[in-house]
Amino acid sequence: MSANNEILTSSAVCAAGTDVGITPTRTLRSFIVLAKPEITLMVMISAGVASLLASDSWQIIVLVKTIFGTGLLAAGASVLNQYFERELDGRMRRTARRPLPAEELSPRQALIFGVALSLSGMLYALLFLNTLTALLGLLTLISYLFIYTPLKTKTRLSTFLGAFPGAAPVLMGWSATTNSLSLEAWALFAILFIWQFPHFYAIGWLYREDYARTGMLMLPADQSDGKSTFRLILFSSQLLIIVSLVFSFFAQTGRLYLVSAVILGICFYHFASQFARSRSKHGAKRLLHASVIYLPLLYLFMMFDRFNQ
Repeated sequence: MSANNEILTSSAVCAAGTDVGITPTRTLRSFIVLAKPEITLMVMISAGVASLLASDSWQIIVLVKTIFGTGLLAAGASVLNQYFERELDGRMRRTARRPLPAEELSPRQALIFGVALSLSGMLYALLFLNTLTALLGLLTLISYLFIYTPLKTKTRLSTFLGAFPGAAPVLMGWSATTNSLSLEAWALFAILFIWQFPHFYAIGWLYREDYARTGMLMLPADQSDGKSTFRLILFSSQLLIIVSLVFSFFAQTGRLYLVSAVILGICFYHFASQFARSRSKHGAKRLLHASVIYLPLLYLFMMFDRFNQ
């Protein structure tokens, strides 16, 4: 999720790969990169937090199973997403160094790896968690790979549609522990759902030339001055404060979470408003960094509050 300022074209990367040679160590590293460990880790954290919040006491075995199962599914989805988008990735400067466009791995290797991870995650959820969690995992894979991914080049609503599978890990974590979905689970889902908009619009603005070059419609239609994007960033940042407080109502949290949610929300909105005023790459990066700090901190205060009441 971090920005890489070093840019190489896919042909240059391929040439470099040919010169160096593909060693077993480098191949293993390519498979790891293909699984997007940073994003997979965030998915695992979200599912783990939901699992803990759904439980009245520490259930370590359930927690470990939940984290592992969702991790397999997240990694599989990331690999298959890159398999489907390998040609687009090769035309974008920021993704040209990924294993498939750089020809560090073949498409067939990626397909087998992605299918193996996804099937393993589905079977694991079905056998070691419960049917509801496995069903949620299946719906997440289908919506992410066969709705969100192909619609990126067809409609600007793709970001909205992609937010549904993006927020699904908390539902999976909750259902893995309780085999049900309560209003508290959906309130947690709403937080992660709304959080994605300022996060991904910051990425979209930062790499808007790349997305435009490949026909990927990641930002709202009116981009002559970016007004639509910045209105949505500000609106979603404000809405994030509201839904984080709504969660307090359904989860019956204490003062610690309530105060923390307000402070974190205001700080996050501060970076969003700064970006809206500056409309610069620096502002986009600051908002992006703020977003990846905000969510783990909010999770942390949720758990502190829950287990210290």
